[in-house]
Amino acid sequence: MIRDARVLRAGFVPREVEHRDAEVNHLSSVLEPITHGEPAETAVVTGPSGAGKTCVSKFVTERLREEVLDVDATYVNCWRNYTRFRTLYQILDDLGQTIDIHRQSTPHDELIERLQQHDGQRSVVILDEADQLEDPSLIYDLHSLPQFAIICIANKEEELFSRVDDRLVSRLRSSEHVRMGKYHNEQLFDILRARAKWGLDPGAVTDEQLYRIADAAAGDARLAIGILRTAASTADRDGDEQLTDELLVEAADDARAQIRQKSLESLTPHQRIVYDIVSTHGSLSPSEIHERYAAEVEDPRTKRTVRSYLSKMTQYNLLEATGSSRDREYAVLDQASPSPAD
Repeated sequence: MIRDARVLRAGFVPREVEHRDAEVNHLSSVLEPITHGEPAETAVVTGPSGAGKTCVSKFVTERLREEVLDVDATYVNCWRNYTRFRTLYQILDDLGQTIDIHRQSTPHDELIERLQQHDGQRSVVILDEADQLEDPSLIYDLHSLPQFAIICIANKEEELFSRVDDRLVSRLRSSEHVRMGKYHNEQLFDILRARAKWGLDPGAVTDEQLYRIADAAAGDARLAIGILRTAASTADRDGDEQLTDELLVEAADDARAQIRQKSLESLTPHQRIVYDIVSTHGSLSPSEIHERYAAEVEDPRTKRTVRSYLSKMTQYNLLEATGSSRDREYAVLDQASPSPAD
C-alpha cells in the first residue's frame, strides 16, 4: 500500500506547499537580500500547532539554497536544545566547527566568538520553538551577526516577547512577521490528497475518508498526516489494499496518543515537574501550581515563566485552561476527540 514512506513522515518537506503561497512569498522576500550577499531581517513565524510553520520555513530555506550556491542552513529545535550551550553547539556543529569543543568545559562566550568569526557562507538559522529558549538573549546575540539570517518560530508572539528584555522586544517587534492561522478542512483535505497521491497506491484511501480525517484533525496538519500515516502503516503491515473506516478510528486515537507522548517527552525538566503537579493534584490555579513547583525544585523559575510553561502545554493539548484570566485553572486535557468515522 505504501509507495513512498517519506511523504507520510511528519518532518517531510514537499516540493510544493499547499495553501501557504502568501506566507512562502513573504518569507522568501525577507530572505531575498541573502542572494545579493546582504544581511536579511530577522523573521518571526507564528501560528498554532500544525499550521505549517516549520514546513514553510524549511521549504523556503531549501528553495533558497537551490537558487544560491553559497548559502548554508541550520535547523535547531529549541524545545530539545533549550539551553544556550545546546543551541549554539547545534549551529556550530552544522557549520562543521565543533571538532575541538568540549561540552563540559567550553565557555558559552567562546561559542559566540566562533560564530562572530565565522567568515564562510551566509547562513539561515531556523530557531523552532524559539519561545522555549531558557536564555532568549541568545536571539539578540544572533541577530547582531550580519552573516546569519534568523527565523524564529513560535506559537504566539506574546509568548516569545514576554520572556525577553526591552532591547530584544524592540528588535523582534520591528522584524518581519509571518502569521499563520489554522487550516480549514478543505485545505487539510488538499494536503492529505497530495500526500496520498505520492505516498500510497491508487485507491488505497477514498476522498470521503480523507475529508473525515481532515475534519477529525480540526485544522492540525500534523495530526491529519499522523492519522493517515498510522492507518496506512497498519494496513500495509496487515497486507490490506484499502483503508477501512474502522482502521481510521483506531489510527486517530493512536496518532493523538503518539503526538501527546512525543510532546511529553519533549518537556524540559522544569516543565515536566509543572505537568506532573497538575496531573497529580487536578485543577489548579497558576499561583497554586507555582507554589507547589517552587517547593519541589532548588532553583525555581519565576511565576511568569511558569505561566508560559502552562500556556505552551495548553497549546500542545497536554493541559486545558478554564475560566477567565483572573480565575483561570489548569487541568490535564481529556483526550476524547471526534474520530474520522463520526
